[in-house]
Amino acid sequence: MNIEFINPGYEYSIESIMLFQTDEQTPFWSDSVLFFYPQIDKNELEKRNYYEKKKYIHKVLEEVYENVKNELDSKVIRYNDHFQNYKSQIEDALSDAFEIDSNLYFNDLKGNITMNPICPRFLQERYFDIFYLNSERGALGLSLHEVIHYFWFYVWNKHFGDSYDEYETPSLKWILSEMVVEAIMGDERLSSINPYFPREDGGCVYPYFFNMIINGRPVLDKINELYHRNGIVDFMEASYDYCLKNEKAIRLHIEETEKEFV
Repeated sequence: MNIEFINPGYEYSIESIMLFQTDEQTPFWSDSVLFFYPQIDKNELEKRNYYEKKKYIHKVLEEVYENVKNELDSKVIRYNDHFQNYKSQIEDALSDAFEIDSNLYFNDLKGNITMNPICPRFLQERYFDIFYLNSERGALGLSLHEVIHYFWFYVWNKHFGDSYDEYETPSLKWILSEMVVEAIMGDERLSSINPYFPREDGGCVYPYFFNMIINGRPVLDKINELYHRNGIVDFMEASYDYCLKNEKAIRLHIEETEKEFV
């Protein structure tokens, strides 16, 4: 397993930001760009269609990019160096977690350092985005989250034989994949190099999972128990069965939490 961090340029940053400016996105996702870039006027965005929004954001952030471009370029070096310091340790942890030799898989991952505060991942294309304001420690912590997804869905796909099209939001399989990250990240070899672990330090999963309680028990605690009680394939089956049985409550909690950001 290997990650090469790169600066993909300004146009890519805009494309990444615009993934979360569609009409389908809730403010939980779309408003993050407003927090980090007060130069963007929310009222201006709201009265424009998608293409006008893109043109507006492109114009507003162009000067910002010119001012931070050198910082992005310097972080290419810093992120790559920091990752390589822990590469062997990470591979050992992932090999144990997923019961495969991680050295043989995903040696071509790309980490795009962008201006997008949200960090999407693209499973089949084998790249993900990292927000440039992260330190090298923060970038590694976020990258570990994404790398876990790549291995999770590789093993999942081999076992279930389903389609990669089912692994994106709002699929329940996507929701589960976001839940399980904390349990897998609990390995000391991973948690010790992730500044976003444990929950009180920011958390390595979406915040709406922190207070999600089903049948009187925190969901993340239940997932963690299942993980430590099973091998990886049995864990996948048990955790997905748990999510299927409680899908309505899980989706309702996510929906209500996202509405709080309106």
